[in-house]
Amino acid sequence: MEALDIARWQFGITTVYHFFFVPVTIGLSFLVAGLQTAWFRTHKEKYLRLTKFFGKLFLINFAMGVATGIVQEFQFGMNWSDYSRFVGDIFGAPLAIEGLLAFFLESTFLGLWIFGWDRLKPNVHLATIWIAAIGTLLSAYFILAANSFMQHPVGYRFNAEKGRAELTDFAAVLTNKVTLATFPHQIFASFMVGGAFVAGIAIWHLFRHPTRDADAFRTAFRLGAATLLVAGLGTTVSGDFQGKVMTEVQPMKMAAAEGLYETAQPAPFSVLTIGTLDGSKEVFKLEIPRLLSFMGTGSVNGEVQGINALQSEYEQKYGAGDYSPNIPIAYWTFRAMITAGGIAMVAGIWMLLATRRGRLPTSRWMLRTAIVLPLLPLVANSFGWIFTEMGRQPWAVFGLMPTAAGVSPGTTTAEVLTSLIGFTVLYGVLAVIEVKLLLKYIQAGLPEVDTTPADRDDLDAPLAFAY
Repeated sequence: MEALDIARWQFGITTVYHFFFVPVTIGLSFLVAGLQTAWFRTHKEKYLRLTKFFGKLFLINFAMGVATGIVQEFQFGMNWSDYSRFVGDIFGAPLAIEGLLAFFLESTFLGLWIFGWDRLKPNVHLATIWIAAIGTLLSAYFILAANSFMQHPVGYRFNAEKGRAELTDFAAVLTNKVTLATFPHQIFASFMVGGAFVAGIAIWHLFRHPTRDADAFRTAFRLGAATLLVAGLGTTVSGDFQGKVMTEVQPMKMAAAEGLYETAQPAPFSVLTIGTLDGSKEVFKLEIPRLLSFMGTGSVNGEVQGINALQSEYEQKYGAGDYSPNIPIAYWTFRAMITAGGIAMVAGIWMLLATRRGRLPTSRWMLRTAIVLPLLPLVANSFGWIFTEMGRQPWAVFGLMPTAAGVSPGTTTAEVLTSLIGFTVLYGVLAVIEVKLLLKYIQAGLPEVDTTPADRDDLDAPLAFAY
């Protein structure tokens, strides 16, 4: 394998691994803030215990997300220096703001929340977790703005003398139509993960320990399941809007997602398409008439361009080469994303119905479902991003820079392979730590809390970790 191939594998592995923590952080931060708000307003002990229980799991996940995210920054200089030089003037701006504004907002107010129990006034302490949660949204927005430039470059000019793209309109970068479509879709998807995480853990406790903290965990389950379902509907609606934007700015990605080789008007949606091993043509297909036209254009009679026509168009525009992504990967990751998310929603509905009117779970199938429920929307998120990035290939920046042109020219195969092995081993160790910590505190159940008001006048008392 060449350095380019290994660099792509490394970036893919580290990115997907890091992204496991991102939607959990976004979704869980708001659910924890909501639970603390319920305690602030009602003074019911169960809400405080749930806040501390899920707050601890949130902090474990947040810490791992920070640790794995740092590696992402290194790779731009290590393996993708030509990409960094070409697009750094634009790509670096939203990432810098994300680090200086959003991440510091998260970390500062999260620190105040961690150490501020019994030292800050209740309303001030509550505000810190809400600000930290809002910080996760800002962080996501700026990162998605940077990524959206790779999907649909705007707000730039190409400096032929220096051979690089230069920023001309930062507002255009931040209001990129791909960003505006991707952001709500990703946030709703993250809330699906957070809701499934809370619901899955709560239903597991209700099944395994039906007489211990049943009221509290039933409340948590209903909150998580409701969040999963509402966010699922939001993900569906925003995904439809995103599909129309994708068809407009990246028609090859939409064609690859559907295995559509020939331009069609109206275009059918492929329920199942089996193609040749190289993905060059279809062998068998099962379709829903006109659905793809509606998904891509908003009209059941709309035209959707096929892979072959787009390949010819891009050859004329960009020169000779293969401009189609890996068709089987694009096709199946798109369906895996939809399937995993849909199953999670169905499981949430089933569990809500089974626990209505104060009933507790009794089916062992529900226990098995509870174990995998948190993973379903997480897997859907991961497949969605694999599709997003793989579907853009062979471009690092669509229409401007091929992926092959972005790799560091002086990096050898041995060097990239060494870093790949090192990062993989490191991430493996972190995965073991993460899972053990989560399982330990999940199995421990709700913590006991002291609701006696603390003396906030003792300013000499050391800061204490509240967990």
